[in-house]
Amino acid sequence: QFKLVESGGDFVQPGGSLRLSCSASASDLNLYAIAWFRQAPGKGREGVSCIGRPGVSHGSGDIYYADSVKGRFTVSRGNAGNTVFLQMNALKPEDTGLYYCAGTHVIAQPRDMCIAEAFLEDWGQGTQVTVSS
Repeated sequence: QFKLVESGGDFVQPGGSLRLSCSASASDLNLYAIAWFRQAPGKGREGVSCIGRPGVSHGSGDIYYADSVKGRFTVSRGNAGNTVFLQMNALKPEDTGLYYCAGTHVIAQPRDMCIAEAFLEDWGQGTQVTVSS
């Protein structure tokens, strides 16, 4: 198991940007597939973006984005190997929610991780994103 910690959540006006970080101390996140989820008050958890393990060919794509965030959000891995970022641009009020990252060492398809929460082993505590004028 590894401990994931999210950071970067904040209050931002519509149209603004935030960058969330998912970090693991003393762990190489390049050995893990990482998923970003969010949960708005009164709603179910939604898979926002998932990124597969580096160096692995994923039949359904190395990165998955929910339709609601395509073209606005970008997931990436930091050069040091212990952080995964979620860059969020053109934020909307409906992006408000608690954002979690989760991970697995299994070679999982990013689409399955995001849609079915497949194989996820560890979850962070979440970071709050609020988009409001």
